[in-house]
Amino acid sequence: MSGVPISVGYIPLVDAAPLIIAREIGFAEEEGLALTLNAAPSWSTLRDQLMLGRLEAAHMLFPMPIAAALGLGGFNTRIDILQILSHNGNSIGVSRALADRMRSQGYGFDFADARAAGEALIAGAAGRLRIGVPFPFSMHAELLYHWLGAIGLSAPQDLDVHTVPPPLMAEALAADEIDVFCVGAPWGSIAVENRVGEMLLPGTAIRANAPEKVLAVRHDWAEAEPGLTRRLMRAVWQAGRWLGHERNLLTAAELLARRDYLDLPPELIERTLTGNLVISPRGEMRSVPGYMSFQTGAAGYPWASQGALVAARLATRLGLSREEAMASARAICRTDLYTRNLADLGADLPEARDKIEGALTAPGAIPAIQGQVILPSDAFFDGWIFDPFANS
Repeated sequence: MSGVPISVGYIPLVDAAPLIIAREIGFAEEEGLALTLNAAPSWSTLRDQLMLGRLEAAHMLFPMPIAAALGLGGFNTRIDILQILSHNGNSIGVSRALADRMRSQGYGFDFADARAAGEALIAGAAGRLRIGVPFPFSMHAELLYHWLGAIGLSAPQDLDVHTVPPPLMAEALAADEIDVFCVGAPWGSIAVENRVGEMLLPGTAIRANAPEKVLAVRHDWAEAEPGLTRRLMRAVWQAGRWLGHERNLLTAAELLARRDYLDLPPELIERTLTGNLVISPRGEMRSVPGYMSFQTGAAGYPWASQGALVAARLATRLGLSREEAMASARAICRTDLYTRNLADLGADLPEARDKIEGALTAPGAIPAIQGQVILPSDAFFDGWIFDPFANS
């Protein structure tokens, strides 16, 4: 492989696909990069490697750079969000014992109605719920807290929340350490395949379109290496566009399945990419359009308002200044670099940096730098919206 060496860290999840595809299909090489991908065992390890300069970039949970901007996590290093790698892709699952209690009380596991699922979960709980999430600052946690809070649980006060690395989530369920999990694909499916759990909801049932993973770099690196930043962004964006074509999904599943990456059966990965999921050891199937997406309606654009939303939630829970938190989060969402580096590739480029989050109950058009962009629905199941200016 020829080109300028660049090292990017990732967690073995299906939503690392844009990085893997950028390397394997050749988009990185076309941009003059020799892309090395380094798997990390946990999100905290990945964060530390990036902050200490052992990686140039990382596949990262959307709230992680925001938490760092708020001074959370032990490092005083600014991490910038260059672009969104993926939307959605999470599933909420329960132990077999909890699933059996829920079924005995009449719940049908429709995999769609978040309110009904939450009420059935609370009714079936045998005491205080123990919930596994991959990292405290994650969309997994944000989705859970919003969902359970909307149906009456004061999250996280009414919950026992445990940090469990994604590859260990099924083991934690089997060992009776947790009752519920929210995790990225394919680890919800692994719990089903191992017959230790059942999937209760996709993340899309809580919010129709939520940012999930990002391409993150240290701010000082992006400033010192504008050329490499541009090349990396372009390679990854083109990989996301390639993943947006259904005809490429089988090839993508086979590439991700390799021992060097996820080391899992390709058919398991293909289920995630197509949204055709097996939700229980009984073989029950559910189809979820948009279960995971890479290139739909300005999907890669790092909206400042999305950063502000997460920052406001973190600040409220942790007793920080909401105004300062939101301003810090908006600053690291690099819409300027996104527009500058991707305009000539045909990327959707919204005119604004902010939008009202959760306001679209159906696809809608917004002004773009050229013409308009059609955005998908981003509604929350309970109708909640976040106006970044009204909430500042």
